[in-house]
Amino acid sequence: MKSSPVFRLSTLMRFSLLTVTTLLLSVTHVTAQCPVTQLTSGLQLPIGIAQSNKRNLLISESGPRGTTNTGSISIVGLDGTRRTLLDGLPSGPNDIGDPSGPAGLFMRGRTLYVAIGMGDVVVPVVNAMTGLPIPGAGVPNPNGPSSPIFSSILSVHFSAHVEMTTEGLTLSLADQQALAAGEKVTLSEGNGDSIALELVTNFPDYIPNPLPTIPGNVRHSNPFDLLAIDDGLYVTDGARNLAWEVDIPTGAFSVLAEFPPVSNPLPIGAPTVEAVPTGIAHADGQLLVTLFRGFPFPAGTSVVEQVDAVTGDHAPFISGLRTAVDVLAITGDGDVDYLVLQHSSVGGAPLPPFANPGRVLRFEEPGSAPTVVAEGPNCLIRPTAMTLDKKTGTLYVIEYSGRVLSISGVNPAHPLKLLSFPGKQSNQ
Repeated sequence: MKSSPVFRLSTLMRFSLLTVTTLLLSVTHVTAQCPVTQLTSGLQLPIGIAQSNKRNLLISESGPRGTTNTGSISIVGLDGTRRTLLDGLPSGPNDIGDPSGPAGLFMRGRTLYVAIGMGDVVVPVVNAMTGLPIPGAGVPNPNGPSSPIFSSILSVHFSAHVEMTTEGLTLSLADQQALAAGEKVTLSEGNGDSIALELVTNFPDYIPNPLPTIPGNVRHSNPFDLLAIDDGLYVTDGARNLAWEVDIPTGAFSVLAEFPPVSNPLPIGAPTVEAVPTGIAHADGQLLVTLFRGFPFPAGTSVVEQVDAVTGDHAPFISGLRTAVDVLAITGDGDVDYLVLQHSSVGGAPLPPFANPGRVLRFEEPGSAPTVVAEGPNCLIRPTAMTLDKKTGTLYVIEYSGRVLSISGVNPAHPLKLLSFPGKQSNQ
């Protein structure tokens, strides 16, 4: 997979009985538990979540399928009420037809940083004989992308009063073009309040990646998650298999770390599996990045990678995971625990992709056996991100299906309400 951790297979694949048996036996049995409460539902393919200093949840939505520039950011209160903060954000069908638009969010003070995904900058290359997309092949959209600011980072500044009262403002295509030109865009409420947007940086939509039979093949960018430290932003790119470092004042960006592929242990798919970096957090002066791993999503190959924020040096930190999509570091009583969100509790093969529920795991040490915080049928259906309310110790998880879930009392012996959280959100 090269485009997104919410990858959707377009065809069914055949597996031998030996393959099925081997993979099923490799799954560690854990008693299922589902201590989740549905806060709200009906969101349009949410990818990112953050919490403001007013304790509202801010959630990015990719938009309805088959549409363009219908991405949005919603405000969800802790009572489940939902309002729109911003509509009309860049979005479009990606190379496998799924909506791609607003993704990771990071809130600092009254500024929300928003990662914008790949959108429709690339279209797949179809095999003329089978009529199916060729894996790993894509070319620039011949009609041009629906937005000039795909694969970018936006800053959205709004007051506490706007957050508590707005019913939503809409960004137009002209506004997107103004942002692309380096202009600041201010959207005004009728009462004089406003939301101010700026383009922090605009990554290359794609780079050349010629194949022997497809010389025009490209590899696109797909920013997925981000966090801010001082004047820098750190951004995972799930398609380029790297982490970007961005200077906020100037918008200058550079590659901080690249994540190479690993050997594919399964008898299907390519010989290697791409990294697909997704979630990102900060703990003890280091970055933590989840590597989702691409098709065929082999169990045990997904990891949390520790990355030096200065040198970019990196190494596995928590290993043996399955489709890890987000990570949080929580501190308390002088130690650090780690929460890992898995998009699916079993790698995609041999079962239908992501047919199994997701999981939240808690690690007291990077190499220790985890505690299962939540999993089970209908419990976590393709979760995409999580955030922690440190005032109550409640964990909030969003699902690609559109639900927002809450989990309290993650560990009764060590309540989350006693813990503080050094990165990923800023609700001081």
